Amino acid sequence: MEKLPKFGLPILVGIIIMIVVVAKSAVTIDSGEAGVLFKTFGEGVVVDEPPMGEGFHIVAPWNKVYIYEVRQQELFEKMKVLSSNGLEIQIDASAWYEPVYDQLGNLHQSLGQGYLQRVIQPAIRSAARSVVGRYTPEQLYSSKRDAIQDEIFEETKKILEKQFVQLNEVLVRDVTLPNTIKEAIERKLKQEQESLEYEFRLVTAAKEAEKVIIDAKGKAESNRILSASLTDKILQDKGIEATVKLAESPNSKIIVIGSGDTGLPIILGNQ
Repeated sequence: MEKLPKFGLPILVGIIIMIVVVAKSAVTIDSGEAGVLFKTFGEGVVVDEPPMGEGFHIVAPWNKVYIYEVRQQELFEKMKVLSSNGLEIQIDASAWYEPVYDQLGNLHQSLGQGYLQRVIQPAIRSAARSVVGRYTPEQLYSSKRDAIQDEIFEETKKILEKQFVQLNEVLVRDVTLPNTIKEAIERKLKQEQESLEYEFRLVTAAKEAEKVIIDAKGKAESNRILSASLTDKILQDKGIEATVKLAESPNSKIIVIGSGDTGLPIILGNQ
């Protein structure tokens, strides 16, 4: 093997050193991520400049870049909390969150990459305990699920306001009660539904009866007015008109004049 020229070895060493330096200095930040620069011989974490964006970056080999995911992320939580009357309730919830992009340096400096476990999980658990403790199992099981979801979101958001984390949504996916409590609530709801249906039938029957009474009163009043208007003279005139029409009819008949109580003819035949 031939020996390298005297100037060849330093060049080779220089190339190797350059490769190592470039490898240490090159940072690639993927889609949906951002980098926080730490200056070893400077002020430490850079907080007064925007985070390093996606793409390829060259930094001094003695500095470090901490990469964070800045897309919306989801946290799943199963929590056991107590209702207002002391019963244990299991809440299945999820939270949508993301770091505040412009404050990524402050987030890294104050909480670090484990900020999920340090602030978000304790915050949502604390808010869930506080909110659920205001309601009974019946309310949690039926009508108040949307309300507790909104309240947990608002309380968690308030806790995270100064933690450089943005909370986008809290979703309560399921509320699990002890079986005995669940069955008791379902029986109670069924009884309430049956009671409402019975009350509805009673109200409907009462309205129908009221309608019949009103119709009967109307007919009675109409008959009273009609009877009051029919005098003996009017009835006699109506009878005469009817007799004339019968006399003009082509059908054969026998008419006795003046034989009725009122002096009206009596019709004996209709052959």
